[in-house]
Amino acid sequence: MNNRGVNIAEMVVSSDPTDLLIASNLGSCIGVAIYDPVNRIGGLVHCLLPLSKADPDKAREKPCMYVDTGVVALLEAMLAKGANKKELLICVAGGAAINEASGVFQIGKKNVTVLRKILWKNNLLIKAHDLEKDFARTISLNVGTGEVLLRAKGETYQMLPGVNNGIQPAGY
Repeated sequence: MNNRGVNIAEMVVSSDPTDLLIASNLGSCIGVAIYDPVNRIGGLVHCLLPLSKADPDKAREKPCMYVDTGVVALLEAMLAKGANKKELLICVAGGAAINEASGVFQIGKKNVTVLRKILWKNNLLIKAHDLEKDFARTISLNVGTGEVLLRAKGETYQMLPGVNNGIQPAGY
C-alpha cells in the first residue's frame, strides 16, 4: 500500500488502487472520506474549522482548512476525476470536544453542524460516522477496496452501513 497522509487543511483524491488515504489525530477536526465504488475513486479531506467567512483570505489560500469550502472542494475534485454523485459513499469522523471542558468554543460540534448542512444541500447522506464525544480518531480510506477504517482509543473499526452508526470492530 502507498500510505498518503492527509494533514490539516489538505485533501487527496485518487483512483490509484494502491493508495491508502489517512487523516490522523482528528480531534475537533473533521475527516470526510468519500468513495465511488463503481468508478473506484476515493477522496479524503481534513478540515480544521467550520466556516471560511472567519478568514476569507486564508480560505482562498487553503480552502480545505474550513468545512464549508473543504467538503465542497472535495466533492468538486471527485466529480472532476470522474466520480458519479449518485454512487458516493460518505464516512466521517472527528468533531470531538478535546480539552474543552467549559464548552465555550464548541469547534467540533460546529464542524459537524456545517458538514451536515453542506451534505444536505448537496442531497448526500452519511453512510457511517463517529462524531463528537471527547477523543481523537484516525480515519483511512483504501482506494482499491473502498474500505474505511477508524482508529480510536487503541482499537480499529470498519465503517460499514448498519448498526452503531456504521461502526463495527475490524474483522467482523
